[in-house]
Amino acid sequence: MVPPTSTTDTETTRADEFTARRFDFIVVGGGTAGLVVAARLAENSALTVGVLEAGAAVGEDGKDDEGNIRIPGCFGQTLGGSHDWQFETVSQPGLGGRQLPWPRGKVLGGTSVLNFMTWNRASREDYDAWEALGNPGWGWDSLLPCFKQSETFHPPPPEIRDRYPVAYDPSAFGDSGPIHISHCREFTTSHGLWHATLNSLGVETNEAHFAGSNVGVWTNVCSINPDTAVRSYAVDYCRRLDGSSPTNLHILTGASVQEIVLTKKDEEWAATGVRFIHRGREFVASVSREVILSAGSVQSPQILELSGVGRPDVLSAAGVPVKVKSPNVGDNLQDHIMLAMIFEIDPSIANPDDLKCDDVAAASAREQYLQHRSGPLTILPSSMVYLPLSHFMPGDALATIASKVGGLTSIPAEQRHIMQRRFDSDAKKLGQVEFIFDLGNWSPYFQPNPADGKKYGTMLLILQHPFSRGSIHICPANNSTNSSTPSSSSSPPGHPSNPDATSPENHPLIDPGYYAGPHGSLDLEIMTHCARFADHICRASPLSSIIRARVFPAPPTTTNTDDDASLRAWAVDTTVTDWHPVGTCAMGDVVDERLRVRGVRGLRVVDASVIPLQISAHLQATVYAIAEKGARMIAEDLAGG
Repeated sequence: MVPPTSTTDTETTRADEFTARRFDFIVVGGGTAGLVVAARLAENSALTVGVLEAGAAVGEDGKDDEGNIRIPGCFGQTLGGSHDWQFETVSQPGLGGRQLPWPRGKVLGGTSVLNFMTWNRASREDYDAWEALGNPGWGWDSLLPCFKQSETFHPPPPEIRDRYPVAYDPSAFGDSGPIHISHCREFTTSHGLWHATLNSLGVETNEAHFAGSNVGVWTNVCSINPDTAVRSYAVDYCRRLDGSSPTNLHILTGASVQEIVLTKKDEEWAATGVRFIHRGREFVASVSREVILSAGSVQSPQILELSGVGRPDVLSAAGVPVKVKSPNVGDNLQDHIMLAMIFEIDPSIANPDDLKCDDVAAASAREQYLQHRSGPLTILPSSMVYLPLSHFMPGDALATIASKVGGLTSIPAEQRHIMQRRFDSDAKKLGQVEFIFDLGNWSPYFQPNPADGKKYGTMLLILQHPFSRGSIHICPANNSTNSSTPSSSSSPPGHPSNPDATSPENHPLIDPGYYAGPHGSLDLEIMTHCARFADHICRASPLSSIIRARVFPAPPTTTNTDDDASLRAWAVDTTVTDWHPVGTCAMGDVVDERLRVRGVRGLRVVDASVIPLQISAHLQATVYAIAEKGARMIAEDLAGG
């Protein structure tokens, strides 16, 4: 059942009721993956399924934020708010010591409530790489049915197809899944120039970007229900066609999980329940079959470690008894790396920033949306292109990077082999860098003067296959530097002196290792070439017809040049995350190919943390597919005894 929309003392009673039930399965984390798994398992009426979510349901906490969540054009406005865990990285030496915000959803629906609704897939080769790493059944052909099962694609109406390049392969999409996806019904002025500009630079329009190769220029698809013009997100899995929820699915919000209860059975550890805190009280919920951990790339490794599964040195430093030695829990962290280049544009062009600084325009846009489901608040970033590095990097530069990859001995040999292949002739099939152009200022580091009346556009450049590697681990108990703990052992901001490393609310140490070491230096070199091509795109016609000048980084002058050193310094000072962390409970390592935690019976991980090698796509659609496949595997194993 869906939780009530109030925060009264009856919630404590609900926690008592929750723990009194006899659960077959308990899902830890009611986010993008967790609700998929729970809802699919609940389709079997003979099973009783529970979900524990630390956040509230939308509207449950009394905050009037549903509009900012559901209205497409309000994307980003809930970041940093009550539905955000408000994580931060530790200081990043590769970024000049900066710490970055890492938004993750603390709400029923998880990050599918906070994201920017981008819906796409990586190329076939990205998923086949997972299988090549020793995970049978995780290649493109096996995953495609799971992608389709999650989605209902709404083809664009004729008036959109006639005005914009929204070509697609209908056979690649699903037509009966819980998540509604569609093209926007309106676009910015710049999008009308996007395809022609990239075509002029030798980039072909990809008319089948969902069918196994995302290379080329295309119009983005979003997780929007076009019938209502609202965000479609993971909670939609829990609703039947008549609006009801499965009676055998029980969701408890406001429940912070402390640990998975592990019990020794026949010399083997088994998951038998979950210990959690709800409204200041501790509870234990028991489970007869499995616990499914779907807390995401940040908190799935955290909860494993709090439960005694992980690196012995990390657990000992935190005062957690070691039950199962799993040396790579929390390691192998990979994230998409992003830069934002800002351009001054023609001031006559309507711009999303207008709604931020003009109350009348904002009120008018909201009224148009509420009355007609049209206008600026229906528009999302849609101008995308994925390119292989060979499209704009010189051959000698590619060869130099390829030669260095073999020396990255801290990366497993199987991963290195795949990374090296991305620099040979077949790599032309891979979208190794994503470029997105959108109106408005997207950079937190460029602060224009609103009084000057200027308008801006942003070119985002996002590295898809980073070499940078990092980790996420629980804090040492004393929060002090210790040679036996992970290299980043200082507490995150906001948690400077909490001695209780085993508190579920104590943020873990997030160290992505951006641009650090020999791995990161390769990323920095690649991003320098990406920045040059991003500038080149914006100087090409017809996009250049609306662009006045580049303003960030500052354009070249007699005293300021666009040499490699200047662009690298700008990248170090302004690189941010694209919020796509993966790999911290990787398949073939921490979990097996059926997502079972090695060394523990009755425990699986189903979320983005199981992705062993980063992909060239925004993660949302892939996480849904992983969850669909995980639910299938659980059902298969259940049927097989």
